[in-house]
Amino acid sequence: MKAIVGTRYGPPDVLQFMEVAKPAPADDEVLIQIRAASVNPLDWRLMRGRPLFLRLMTGGLRKPKLTRPGVDVAGQVEAAGKSITKFKPGDAVFGGCRGAFAEYACVIEDKLALKPANLSFENAAAVPVAALSALQALRDKGRIQPGHKVLIDGASGGVGTFAVQIAKSFGAEVTAVCSTRNVDRARALGAHHVIDYTREDFTKNGQRHDLILAANAYHSIFDYRRALNQGGVYVMVGGGWPQILQAMLLGPLLSLMGSKKMRFFVAHINNKDLVFLKDLLEDGKIAPVIDRRYPLSDVAEAVRYLEAGHAQGKVVITVEQE
Repeated sequence: MKAIVGTRYGPPDVLQFMEVAKPAPADDEVLIQIRAASVNPLDWRLMRGRPLFLRLMTGGLRKPKLTRPGVDVAGQVEAAGKSITKFKPGDAVFGGCRGAFAEYACVIEDKLALKPANLSFENAAAVPVAALSALQALRDKGRIQPGHKVLIDGASGGVGTFAVQIAKSFGAEVTAVCSTRNVDRARALGAHHVIDYTREDFTKNGQRHDLILAANAYHSIFDYRRALNQGGVYVMVGGGWPQILQAMLLGPLLSLMGSKKMRFFVAHINNKDLVFLKDLLEDGKIAPVIDRRYPLSDVAEAVRYLEAGHAQGKVVITVEQE
């Protein structure tokens, strides 16, 4: 089968489109014939291997231990292991796995759900990591409640576009922060208020929020803290490495000082939350926003585009089956 392989750290050119062995599922796995995948910031961070502690976390100091990139996946079950109970061959599914940039992949049962009936494979592949990040940040870490004043910083990217919609579905009053070119889209997604960050700094305008989700943090953790109401929560999902390190190292300490909580987390792909998202998608309460589509052979270009930081929504990989 065809797949994307990266055997060394570096720019997108290190990703190779090549023939590899087709996998066979273990007892707790299903074999997926992949129809679409999508690119996430983690893909290019692992590709670059920067900063150093990321290499240490993945076990590949000099070269990548994880040579098959890609997580988001949508496709059809071709075969199921002995202990699989939720899926059977022919089922259309979506979820997350290792090595999603390929024609086939083996996936643990708990990391899949049936594909929403109203979504194409491409649209379904745009959902898992971004939508789960938004859902778990708002619901589990942010403890969102109806009527909460919620601000989404970075509302035009993959996580941000889902976060605006999910926050509104929970009954929150949503403020979206984005660039000038994305203001109209943020309103179309359901944001009650939109701040153009090129014209206004929300951390200095005197407004306070019950929950701030930073999908692409670029302010300091102290700026975010200042923009919270007493008892408010700041949740960082993505951003620059200085902001990530601040959230990881200073967040727990600042959370002990007063009632404002500062949190950082990484999304966990699981069947229960995928089914929750499936219901929201089928009810029309949320929908993926896709910026660009690339064929499997052009994953390097897709990663290059996402890494540039100007994607409006998700970047999807289409997989044509021979």
